[in-house]
Amino acid sequence: MGLNVELFLQTLPLMGKGMLGIFVVTAVIILSIVALNKATAPKDSDKK
Repeated sequence: MGLNVELFLQTLPLMGKGMLGIFVVTAVIILSIVALNKATAPKDSDKK
């Protein structure tokens, strides 16, 4: 079993797109959680 360097280099762009997709989805989830926390946080007038 030899290492096919050319084939490995051909697969790098696909792997990069997959990793970028994972990063984008994670960022969207984090931003939506932050937005929901801000939208549902108690108002200052509600605190006593």
